[in-house]
Amino acid sequence: MDPRVTKKESCRKPILCAKLPGVPAKRDKKARSSAPREQSQGQPVSLKQLAKTLGLSTTTLSLVLNNSEKAQSIPQETKDRIFAAARDLNYRPNFFARSLRSQRTYSVGVLIPELSDGYAAMVLTGIEDFLLQAGYMYLVTSHRHKDKLIDQYPRLLYERSVEGLIAVDTRYDQDLPLPVVNVSGHHEIPGVTNIILNHEKAAELGLQHLVDLGHHDIAFIKGQIFSSDTAVRWEAICTVAQRLNISIVPALTQQMEGESASPEVGYEAAVRLLNTKVPFTALFAFNDVCAIGAIRAFREVGMRVPEEVSVVGFDDIYEAAYHIPALTTIKQPLRRMGMLAAETLVKRICETDHVSPAFVQVEPDLVVRESTASVGTGKTTAAS
Repeated sequence: MDPRVTKKESCRKPILCAKLPGVPAKRDKKARSSAPREQSQGQPVSLKQLAKTLGLSTTTLSLVLNNSEKAQSIPQETKDRIFAAARDLNYRPNFFARSLRSQRTYSVGVLIPELSDGYAAMVLTGIEDFLLQAGYMYLVTSHRHKDKLIDQYPRLLYERSVEGLIAVDTRYDQDLPLPVVNVSGHHEIPGVTNIILNHEKAAELGLQHLVDLGHHDIAFIKGQIFSSDTAVRWEAICTVAQRLNISIVPALTQQMEGESASPEVGYEAAVRLLNTKVPFTALFAFNDVCAIGAIRAFREVGMRVPEEVSVVGFDDIYEAAYHIPALTTIKQPLRRMGMLAAETLVKRICETDHVSPAFVQVEPDLVVRESTASVGTGKTTAAS
């Protein structure tokens, strides 16, 4: 590693190989004519060839193309000539040589359960928003809840020289020499920062809302067994329910089954609830996708939402506000959690002496829409 370049200094000005920074929207005729057109269709030129073509030093080109602070003293006309020639001659920075010199790749790995709408997609949006601003590329892998891939992918990403890892709703228990941030991680592991929700507050918001509407016979659908939040959220619900004198009836407690991320698993769990014939007036679902599937099951047997059964979801995914009826839900700030995860990881990469807490907690909000209402004249009875 070049002793003149420290990790903190390299973090200030990340080097992107995906695009050339500062390329002017319009090039004047002088800048355009300075690059020989006959080479534009050939092989990419090297930095030395580009410098020779322009009659400039490789140092000057490197400062401009890397958007260095020292390039501020270089005339804008010269910068325009350099960017114009780089584009016309198809110049590409030698990423691998640059990485060897700086010992940096400006890339991170992201582990998610699946590429689908909902929770993971919204967290990933936040991760992407921050990393793009910070000048980092990211490699996304989806493990589809397969234990072999969950164990294998972190090491594969490490071997591809990522500088850190972000796990989203994914078990992480490895000992790689990398900073790691786990969104919805609940275990204290050396080197791992967990971004978590205040689940007890979330349970209190949802259950208190239903109690205020007069609901006491409440059904519950728990998350799939592999979800990082399932056990923690259920424990919080049980704690708050006891505090509010809400009885949790085993027959009115179902769990989503299977690996699907579609509303089908919520639909099937709701069908099982209906088949118990035990009356209930409200449902507290594990997430919005589950709630949407459950509402479909209720409608198929003629139960009106919210007139006969109120439904509370969780997460506040994009579809929640546009579903019919619009879904009352516990808003988990998923995009912000993704941005916080990426920001924390980049800080840990750049500041090797930075001490990050094992847990960073964010707060939920209640979003009241159309899927909840006061209890009517009688209790809702399941399918007859």
